[in-house]
Amino acid sequence: MASLKKYDPRLETLVMERRTRFDAECGDLPAEDRRWLADRLHAAPRDAGSLEYVRTATGFARTITASRADVERLYRAEIGED
Repeated sequence: MASLKKYDPRLETLVMERRTRFDAECGDLPAEDRRWLADRLHAAPRDAGSLEYVRTATGFARTITASRADVERLYRAEIGED
């Protein structure tokens, strides 16, 4: 089986649940920012720095752990500083 800690397009078709964690280095982000960041991270899981698939009874749960680099990348993209 493919690595469960790396983006896998085949496993993506079986993802039934998404989870998001934030590294301590991200600081104390407001709940609204956390929701926005989680939505952006899960919209493009291939770009996430840390991703893991966990088998569940109905398929897989995708867990993305947001790092400071992920947060900075998404904020820069939002304001147009690619």
